[in-house]
Amino acid sequence: MDKFPLARPGWPYALGSLFLALVAGALLPWWLAAPLWIVCALILNFFRDPARSSDAPENAVLSPADGKVVVVQETTHPGLPGGKCLMVSIFMNIFDVHVNRAPMAGRVMKVVHHPGGYLPADRPQASTANERVEMTLASPSGATIVVAQVAGLVARRIECWVAGGVALARGHRYGMIRFGSRLDLYLPLGAQVEVAPGQRVRAGQTVIAEV
Repeated sequence: MDKFPLARPGWPYALGSLFLALVAGALLPWWLAAPLWIVCALILNFFRDPARSSDAPENAVLSPADGKVVVVQETTHPGLPGGKCLMVSIFMNIFDVHVNRAPMAGRVMKVVHHPGGYLPADRPQASTANERVEMTLASPSGATIVVAQVAGLVARRIECWVAGGVALARGHRYGMIRFGSRLDLYLPLGAQVEVAPGQRVRAGQTVIAEV
């Protein structure tokens, strides 16, 4: 285990809910304190951050998020050479691990926040219409990808913990979205995608593609 398995933004919520549950347990009958213990358990579950590792080859792009693949298609993105690319979208429900990880090793070229709306994250237009934070990552071998954290109807809190110029190891934690939503991964057109819609993936472990 590489750290205590709780995401750092979750500590204030976890400690606060635990304190309230302990006070309620000491002063109230168990059946009145039980809802606070349930809330505490839900918070711990949402902010959990288990250790992850992978022995995939260096040219493998790993999943940046836990969740279900909902889209694999050809599209365009202005941040990639030539514009045309492949998009893999991963939908995170409220019960998935929400910490996002770098899909490949490389240097962060830029991080751009795009304001937008809050359509349901499973709608196709959410990728461009919703608020999102896009991170462009370039590998030492020259491959460039874009990872977009997309807000949703309920998930309106996007956190990105890195900035342009930072070097990331593959699997490094770089942000999270509260509560749910999706990540869009834009890959070079020649990438060999290894997943299909409906497949469950795990951040930092499942191979999404080879570039």
